[in-house]
Amino acid sequence: MKQLSRTPKISRRQFGKTSIAAASGILSFPMVLASTLFGKNAPSKKIQIAQIGCGRIAHEMDMPGILKHDIARIVAVCDVDSKRMAHGKKFVEDHYAKRKGSETAVAVKTYADFREVIKDPSIDAVATSTPDHWHSEIVVAAALAGKDVYVQKPLSMTIAEGRVVSDTVRAKNRIFQIGSQQRSDSPWPQFRRAVELVRNGRLGKLHTVKIGLPTDPSGKDEPETPVPSNLNYEMWQGWTSLAPYTEKRVHPQKDFGRPGWLRIDPYCLGMITAWGSHHVDIAHWGMDTELTGPIEIEGKAEFPKFGLWNVHGAYHVEAKYANGVTVIIDNKFPNGVRFEGADGWLFVSRGGGRATASDPANTEGQAIAASSPKILESKIGSNEIHLHSSTDHHLDWLTSIQTRKPAATNGEIAHRSTSACILAWTAMKLGRQLRWNPEKETFLNDDEANNMRSRPQRSPYGTDHWTKNA
Repeated sequence: MKQLSRTPKISRRQFGKTSIAAASGILSFPMVLASTLFGKNAPSKKIQIAQIGCGRIAHEMDMPGILKHDIARIVAVCDVDSKRMAHGKKFVEDHYAKRKGSETAVAVKTYADFREVIKDPSIDAVATSTPDHWHSEIVVAAALAGKDVYVQKPLSMTIAEGRVVSDTVRAKNRIFQIGSQQRSDSPWPQFRRAVELVRNGRLGKLHTVKIGLPTDPSGKDEPETPVPSNLNYEMWQGWTSLAPYTEKRVHPQKDFGRPGWLRIDPYCLGMITAWGSHHVDIAHWGMDTELTGPIEIEGKAEFPKFGLWNVHGAYHVEAKYANGVTVIIDNKFPNGVRFEGADGWLFVSRGGGRATASDPANTEGQAIAASSPKILESKIGSNEIHLHSSTDHHLDWLTSIQTRKPAATNGEIAHRSTSACILAWTAMKLGRQLRWNPEKETFLNDDEANNMRSRPQRSPYGTDHWTKNA
C-alpha cells in the first residue's frame, strides 16, 4: 500500500525565504519540554492539557472531544470572561467526577490570562478555542514555551501571522493539529474517501474545483454599553484596535449562542475563512496542493456600508493554480466541494451534519455523489495512494503527542489552506485580479495588496510581540 507521509517536505529554499519567524530569530530559541511527558516514568502519565477559551466551540466540540479520551486530562481552563472560565472548570470537573473505571475527580486550575498558562511547567499541551484574532498568537506563544497545540480554524487573520505560526511550530518541533475535522473519519468519513478517489485518478485529469460556502447577514449599529465586570474586554480585543463595547461585538453573556465577533472584520474575515478554511483544505488535499497556493486570484463581494457586523455578504472568487486547476468559490453553490475532471465529477459535503448546534443551516444534501456510480464503487488498490487515516480528530492529536509522530494536519498545511482564503478575501476587497507568488508569498507588482498581508498589532499583544521578545 502506498502510504503518504503526514509531514510533506518543504524545500530548503521555501522554508528559508518565506520565514518571517527565522528573520526574527525564532529558530535559535532553546527547546522547552514539559516535564510530565519527558520526565521520570513519563509513559505512564496522562497528557496534561489546558483549555484556552471556554465558549461555544470549547463546550460543544473541543472539551468533549478531549475529555472522552483517557490518555489525557484537562487540568486547567483559561478565559478572559470569569463566568465562562468558571463554567469551563465546572464542566470538566463534573465530567471527571462522573467517570467510572478511571482516576478520581480532579481539581481544575483556572487562569484569566493565557500567558500564565504557558508558564505552567506541568502543562504539556493547550487546546485553543478562542475568537479568530487570538489563534496565531496563542499558538506561537505555546510553541515557544515547548507545548503542543490544538487550535481551532482559521489559523490566522493575516498571511504574515500564518507564516510565523508555521515556522515557529516547525522550528520548535511541536505536535500541531488544527480543527479541520473534515480530515478525520468521525463524523465525516466521506471527505477522505472523496479525496482518495480524486488523488487516484478516478476523475481523470482534474480541471475545476467548485466550493460552496454560506454567508452571514449584516446588522444594525449597536449602542455602546458598560463592560460586564466579569469580562476583561481590553485583553479580549488583543492586538486589534480598541473599540467601544457592546455585547453583540463579543459574545452572549447569558448563553453559548453564536457570537457577534464572527461578523466583525477585526476579529474574523467572514465565511470566506470561517467555513472556507474547511472546504479549501479539502480542495488542497484533493489537488495535492497542500503546501502551496494559487498563482492568480480575482473576486468580488458585497460588503455592508453601515452597521456593527461588517464582514462580506454574497461573493464570487476564482483562483488558478500552477497545476492548471481553477478553484471557484461562490455562495450560490451547494455547501461542499465539487471536483471536476476529464472523466467525471465528484461532490462531497457534510450531508446535513453540523459541528455545533449553531452552525449555518444550509449544509443539507448528499454526503457524497458522483457523475457515475462506478466512481463511488471504485476500490483503492494496495499499491495506490492511501491518505492518513484519522478516526477521531482530537484522539489523532493526543496520540501524536504520545508517539511524537505528525497528526493529520501540520502548521504549513493549516497556513496554506487559511492563506488561500485570505487571498480570496483580499481579492474580494480590492475587486480585481491579483497575481501571487506562493513560494515567496508576495503579490506581483501590487503594493496595495502586499500591504494587506499584515495588520498593525496593538502592543503588548500579537505574534510580533512574541517574536521580538522571545
